[in-house]
Amino acid sequence: MVRTTIGTNSTVAESATVGEEYGENPGPTRIGTGASIRSGTVVYADVAIGDDFSTGHNAVVREQSTLGDDVVVGTNAVIDGRVDVGSHVSMQTGAYLPQETTVGDEVFLGPHAVLTNDRHPIRSASGLSGATIENHVSIGANAVILPDLTIGEGSFVAAGSVVTDDVPPETLAMGAPAEHRSLPEPLAGGNYIA
Repeated sequence: MVRTTIGTNSTVAESATVGEEYGENPGPTRIGTGASIRSGTVVYADVAIGDDFSTGHNAVVREQSTLGDDVVVGTNAVIDGRVDVGSHVSMQTGAYLPQETTVGDEVFLGPHAVLTNDRHPIRSASGLSGATIENHVSIGANAVILPDLTIGEGSFVAAGSVVTDDVPPETLAMGAPAEHRSLPEPLAGGNYIA
């Protein structure tokens, strides 16, 4: 049986699952204080989550993932295992983070934003390589980030964009494929995720 630790002042819906087992000998599940885990959510074994974690309904956090403090995983959002997420991160409804992804602090992922980790799905036996999202990045609704890219600190990816190249820090990426532009004044500065 997997050891599960949930901090004080936390609520876990009756239909949520914390410590879902996988494989042989999975590690413990640790969730900090002040968590709010809503119905239908599944948090796997071998996951470490900081304080003030909250989910929408039917969220999934797969094995071998680490999440910092004050992370929101929205309704139907998926963290697909072996993912590192910083603190003060907001993943809105339907957002998807695949294996081997790294997300910094104070990052916003809009509804149905999708990161990928395989350039040629099932076409070749290449390894998985997720994106790196640096601190203070905002990714708009329905944006797609291709594998093995870095989205630089303070950048903004517009809704519906398809990012095919690294995005330099403090840059606006928009379009399909995304083109890089100077960050407009209203978008300048870091994110503050309350």
